[in-house]
Amino acid sequence: MTPEERIHALGIWQGPIDIVPITGGLTNRNYLVRDGAKRRVVRLGDDIPIHHINRQNELAASRAAHAAGISPAVIHHAPGVLVLDFIDATPLSPDDVRRPETLARLIPLIRACHNDMVRHFRGQALIFWVFHVIRDYIANLKAAGSPHAPLLNELLAKAECLEEAAGPFEIVFGHNDLLAANFLDDGRRLWLIDWDYAGFNTPLFDLGGLASNSEFSEEAERLMLETYFDRPLTDDLSRRYQAMKCASLLRETLWSMISEIHSTIDFDYATYTAENLARFERAYRAFEQDH
Repeated sequence: MTPEERIHALGIWQGPIDIVPITGGLTNRNYLVRDGAKRRVVRLGDDIPIHHINRQNELAASRAAHAAGISPAVIHHAPGVLVLDFIDATPLSPDDVRRPETLARLIPLIRACHNDMVRHFRGQALIFWVFHVIRDYIANLKAAGSPHAPLLNELLAKAECLEEAAGPFEIVFGHNDLLAANFLDDGRRLWLIDWDYAGFNTPLFDLGGLASNSEFSEEAERLMLETYFDRPLTDDLSRRYQAMKCASLLRETLWSMISEIHSTIDFDYATYTAENLARFERAYRAFEQDH
C-alpha cells in the first residue's frame, strides 16, 4: 500500500481529499491533507528501535504538548499513523532562532515543555539519556561494520568524559530534538512540534541542542542560559552546559552514521555526518581548553 493509499484508507475524511508531501523530514514521511475546508498533517512512521523512537510515547507526548498549549491537537492515530491539526505557520530557520528577540520568545516555550507537560502526560514515560543513546549507537555501528568504526572507541571515551563533567543533573521533561524547523511561528505565537524523541532529561540537553543546531555565538549562549535560569551564568553551569552541548553534537553525528546504514529516506547522510563530526570536534576542543 502506498502512503497515499494508507492516508485515504484512514476512514476519518469527510469527502475527497488532496494529499501533498511535506518535504524536509529526516525521520518520518509527512503529508498535508486538505479535507474540504479542513487541513491536517499526517505523519507516517513506525517504531524505530535503532533510534529509540516509540510511537506510543510520541502520541502521549503530542497529547501532553497540546494540553500544555504548545503543540497542535492530535486528531487521529493508528499504528504507524499520527494525524495532527494543521497550523498555518512558518518553520523557523537557524538565523531566526539566533535573533535575540526570537530567543526571548522561545525560552518560555521551552520552559513550558520542561515544566508543564508533566502535568498532562499519561501512561508510561521514557527517559532520553543521551549518554546511553551514544553507547547504544556505537555498539550498533560496530556490529554493523560501519565505515566509521575506526573512530568509535575514541568517541566513546570522549562521551564518558562528557558524562562525568555534565553532572549533577536536574531532570525535566525534554523535547530532545530542538531543530529550528521544529518551532513554528503563526505570526502571533510560537509552537513546538515533532515529539519523536520526547522524554525525561536534563534541561541542558535541550538548551545545548538548540544552541548547537542553530550555531549560537558565545554571546547568544550566555543570553539563552541566563534567560532560562534567570540568574547570571556561573562557571559550574557553563561547564555542565558545554559538556551537554558536546554530547548533543556527538549524538547527532552518531544518529547520522546510523542513518547512513538504516534510513530509507533520500538524504545525503554521509555529508551530514561529516559536518556534524567536524562541529563536535571543534566543540570538544573548546570544552577541553576551557574546562
